[in-house]
Amino acid sequence: MKHFFRQVFGWLLILSGLAACLPRAFAQQGNFRYDVKNGVDVLVAQNFALFEGKKLVLVTNQSGRTRNLQSTVDAFLQAKNCTVGSILTPEHGYYGLARAGEIVKDSIETIRNIKAVSLFGKERRRPSKAMLDGFDAVVFDIQDIGIRGYTYLSTLYWVMDACAEYGKPLYILDRPNPLGGKIIDGAVLDTAFTSFVGIVPVPYIHGCTLGETAMMINGEGWLQRDASAKPRKCPLTVIRAEGWQRWMTWEDTDFTWIPTSPHIPTVESIRGMALTGIYGEISLMNVGVGYVLPFQMLGAPTFNVPLFMEAVKKQNLSSLTMIPTRYRPFYGKYANTDCNGILFAFAPDAIRFKPFAASMDILIALKAIHPEYFNIKTITEAQKGMFIKVSGTDKLFEAFFLKKVPDEELRRLAQKGVKEFTEMRKKYLLYD
Repeated sequence: MKHFFRQVFGWLLILSGLAACLPRAFAQQGNFRYDVKNGVDVLVAQNFALFEGKKLVLVTNQSGRTRNLQSTVDAFLQAKNCTVGSILTPEHGYYGLARAGEIVKDSIETIRNIKAVSLFGKERRRPSKAMLDGFDAVVFDIQDIGIRGYTYLSTLYWVMDACAEYGKPLYILDRPNPLGGKIIDGAVLDTAFTSFVGIVPVPYIHGCTLGETAMMINGEGWLQRDASAKPRKCPLTVIRAEGWQRWMTWEDTDFTWIPTSPHIPTVESIRGMALTGIYGEISLMNVGVGYVLPFQMLGAPTFNVPLFMEAVKKQNLSSLTMIPTRYRPFYGKYANTDCNGILFAFAPDAIRFKPFAASMDILIALKAIHPEYFNIKTITEAQKGMFIKVSGTDKLFEAFFLKKVPDEELRRLAQKGVKEFTEMRKKYLLYD
């Protein structure tokens, strides 16, 4: 009898695995594609009826496009029943020309004869009252990448806060999370370290769309407090993306990727950023920034690749292949210097790949063979501060650079709050 139940259980596991793979397997046969539509595509199909007679502020950049690659700006300008009077842009500007942290000066960009004003200017990351006066509504359409530290989420937060204070309706034209909606990975932000690279208490990989996150921000009371000390509420409407399901990665949508910033030229660079992004904050090694594959490399002139490869064999790094290589960065860390390196190759997987957990396993292996890379004396206060802000906690910095912490304890710290967040976010999910 025990043998019978063991067999039944085994077959159930196999069938559940097949069920998870079937949607993607059928799609890859080329017989059909999933008819996924962004929020802006839904508006186009409805002839923008929702905005009849309205004068709008459009918060967008070049990633805001229809499925047919028309810019959201042009789509709105072609609509005869509403008017775009102002364009606001996030970090990097409308065309994504500015590098990370670079201030975009006023009056630099004009889109279809409309001045684009940066929300990443000096001391201006939140729309002012003057920016919104005279407009009926604000429309937000920017492609996010699903990583907490990417600042488009912070721009959304401050747009929501301004709309809440000044009583302006906000419409979010939702878009798929390119990493999919299943994986939740990396410690929830400790609010003691709130910053523009970590604005709300969500995990490093949160698995939400911007529309879902906005609903969460409103519902959990995360906006600034008003004069009566109550959290503000944004007048919010989310125009859902149609046809997207949580198991889908970007490849499953059949969309063309438009670079969202200088170092996110491809979807693979998103997966790389999810894996190696925090390394770059402390300049631990070169992570491909300055080379042709940003965030998809790990290298240094003294990197003992064979020993490292042996060390990581002990880790369960599914959906991740590491290829030994050599490369020479053009700029940044080790510019014009030959590096021993690793090229990361990813299998698109919205169900099993946990990049932050893999990132910790790689750091554990790296510290075991190259303890000199973790010398606290080589890390500036600014680098330390950014590592803490981006990782969302000071505990990981302490564990890697200041204390001797058991590997399992470190892994636990790296996932703090994930279970509670997973339960809480169920209230705000718009997609199955």
